Amino acid sequence: MYLARPLLTLLLLVTAPIVVALESDQDQPIELAADSVDIDEGKGLSIYRGDVDLRQGSIRLRADVVTVHQVGRKPSKVVAEGRPVRFEQMADKGPVKGEARRVEYEIGSENLVLAGDAVLLQGKDSMRSDRIVYDRVRSVVKAGAAADGKQRVRISIQAPSQ
Repeated sequence: MYLARPLLTLLLLVTAPIVVALESDQDQPIELAADSVDIDEGKGLSIYRGDVDLRQGSIRLRADVVTVHQVGRKPSKVVAEGRPVRFEQMADKGPVKGEARRVEYEIGSENLVLAGDAVLLQGKDSMRSDRIVYDRVRSVVKAGAAADGKQRVRISIQAPSQ
């Protein structure tokens, strides 16, 4: 099941700009379902197609297609595509949800890219743009033009309750 591990990392990275994820999720078993899977060890590709549903603890990712690229039997890049790709996870401050048409994680650079109608939500707080990039190593989030996007960034943060 070494192919699914990068997807979990991807999910944790997606939610990191908003809130810290539940640590217990990493210790839970991984369940993955898809209509089909094509594994080509020679090309270093594993492609999961058709209502792809990945779960681990409180993490859930749904996509039309998930492609895992490998170099020397180690994952190097994970790409999830859908109309849209949707994910959710419980976190310390409540559920975090997000979606984009494409979610890409380059393991070597540890950059996560959400592209195409990208949205991150927690409670009533949200971040929206056509492109959101998160550099996990430097803890830097870029969106819109700063992330080579074409749309303005829209962020909504609700005032704290009194």
